[in-house]
Formats: sequence, structure tokens, C-alpha cells
Amino acid sequence: MKYSFKAISQTLFLCSTFLFNACAQNNHQSTKISTKMDKMEQYAATKHLLVATFGAGCFWCVETQLMQLQGVDTVISGFSGGSVINPTYKEVCTGTTGHAEVCQVYFDSTKINFAELLKAFFVTHDPTQLNRQGNDEGTQYRSAIFYHDENQKQEATKIIAELNAAKAYESPIVTEVTAFSKFYPAEDYHQNYYNANPEQAYCAYVIKPKKDKFDKVFRDKLKK
Repeated sequence: MKYSFKAISQTLFLCSTFLFNACAQNNHQSTKISTKMDKMEQYAATKHLLVATFGAGCFWCVETQLMQLQGVDTVISGFSGGSVINPTYKEVCTGTTGHAEVCQVYFDSTKINFAELLKAFFVTHDPTQLNRQGNDEGTQYRSAIFYHDENQKQEATKIIAELNAAKAYESPIVTEVTAFSKFYPAEDYHQNYYNANPEQAYCAYVIKPKKDKFDKVFRDKLKK
């Protein structure tokens, strides 16, 4: 079959246009993410907030629980620990990017310290489950502490050793403790998910029971 020069030219034009638009869209998304995080970092610096990054399964669940604590200013759902730049939720869900679903927690250390956040972190999920939480399976749901400095690393390894020694769980803790590298916020619809979608089935049957348990354990530490 022969193709005219005109047809070939039109095909090449359409392909190049598609690629240009895709690149432009990716660049726009990258710029948007960078701007958002720059503003957050500026806000955190102004408020003298510290940051912690936790992976404990579905970030909707973790965000809902940790945001209730006194001293926690902001919680952003997103991704850490992978190799792909600016990953989308769909990409992370394939389990091929290396990222974990995480919550970036900005907190006032005069009201809550990192050790207290760690205790809350271990209540939010089951740290003995490898690469899963309940029915959510995959490396993106792994239990992980991405430490931001040597103090956070020492605190994390210390509490894990204490919990294992006390046999707080029937099985050993498998939580990953690794140096923080990069955080990418998830799409806007993932933020404050439970409060925005309380009637959604996952929120009602998965997140709410976890929240209720968390509320009982930390009832004296919750925001009024």
C-alpha cells in the first residue's frame, strides 16, 4: 500500500502535536506541584513547623487520623520513596514506580513532638503487614517512616525495638525506616478525602472504624 507525502506529513504533524501537548501538560503539572510545595515550605518556615513523612497504607486513612491531633497543623497526602518524578495516583497504583502512599505531616513541636507522632503512626495501621493494609495490597501500601534527620531516625528505630521487645504485636514489625528524599503531593481530590466524602463506601466501612479506634486511644490529644 502506498501512502501519499501529504498523508505522511499529516500523520507526523498529528503525532508531534500530541507529544507537544502531552509534554506541555506534564510541565504544567510539574510547575503546579513545585509551586504548591514551595508555598507550603514557606508557610512551614514562617510558622516554625517541623515535618514528618509516614507511609501506613491508604493515605486517606492516615490523613484522617493524624490531622485530628493537637499540634498537627497540616497533613498532605502524596507519594515518597520511588524513582518516578511527579508520579500520578494511577501510576503509583501499578506498583511499578517504587513510591509509597504517604502523608507529609507539618507539626508544631512545642505542642507535639516526633516521638508522640510515632506512637500515633503505629496506632493508625498494622505495622506487621508487609506491603499491604487489609485488602489494600502492593508496595505502595507499605509501612514506612521516611526520616528527615538523624534524630527522627534514632527515634523511629528506638520505638520499633521497644515495641518488638514488648511483643506489642503477634508478629515482628516490618516498618521500613529510610532517609527522606522527595515528596510529591497527590492530586487535589485526594486531599481531606474523608471529610469531603463521608458517605463514600470506603470512607464509611474502612476509614471510619480506624478513626473511631484512633479517637478512643488519643481522646485527650485531639483538637477541640
